[in-house]
Amino acid sequence: MALAAVSTLAGFVLVAAAAPVLAPPPAGRDPYLIPTAGFDIDPHPPSKGHPFGTTENQFDLYYGLVWGARTVFKVTIGVIGASILIGLLLGCLAGYFGGRVDEIIMRLTDIFLAFPGLVLAVVIVALLGKGLDKVVIAIAAVNWPTYARLMRSEILVVKEREFVSAARALGAGDLRIILRHIIPSAFFPFLVYSSLDMGNVVIVSSALSFLGLGTEIGYADWGQLIALSRRWILGAPGHALQFWYTIAYPAAVITLFVLAWNILGDAVRDVLDPRLRGRRAA
Repeated sequence: MALAAVSTLAGFVLVAAAAPVLAPPPAGRDPYLIPTAGFDIDPHPPSKGHPFGTTENQFDLYYGLVWGARTVFKVTIGVIGASILIGLLLGCLAGYFGGRVDEIIMRLTDIFLAFPGLVLAVVIVALLGKGLDKVVIAIAAVNWPTYARLMRSEILVVKEREFVSAARALGAGDLRIILRHIIPSAFFPFLVYSSLDMGNVVIVSSALSFLGLGTEIGYADWGQLIALSRRWILGAPGHALQFWYTIAYPAAVITLFVLAWNILGDAVRDVLDPRLRGRRAA
């Protein structure tokens, strides 16, 4: 299962890297804007020029899925990277120094965690406006508290170990102890959680686009393609699922991407968790 997940993710990486070859963008146009094949409001079925068909207003599904692979990696890497940086900094300060610093940072995380993540992200995007960068900011703003709490809990354990006391006895300063001894020993849970969190980030970003709060209409984003398909899920009267392709292809790639990250996250946890390793050895 882990190998299948890695292979699937490698396939998405290859598609994103080869997007200019697989779906050449029109000259002089932003490659992330999906080209249109006309002005007909009804979707068109798969054809020679459009292998996956078109959505309403004739946006090419194939082009949107290929370039949407780049978009999804931009969002996930941006959100996870920002969440790790913020969580690492605040979690280290709270766990290592404790006292009033710990109290202030933890109460700040409690404020963010008191709101449902998707609802708070919707509010932030509504205030900032549409755009991929706004989506990254909004999701990272509701995502970092979990990372901060995770790092704090690990540091509370690691800082009491003998090698940290030995480094302190040898005259090492707080910054050196944190960077050279504590963070490397407490970082493995970050890797596990971030791999599991990748799928959640994709779902939240797709939900924002589906609600009309993510990228602009016509932007190569999988959630945007789902939004363009929502009026055609049931098909025309008397023709059930006539436009099945408008929802099937975007939903399939989102499902595969999220499922692959979840399986990979479970595999990483099995490899890095010392308790699971000891249980298997026994």
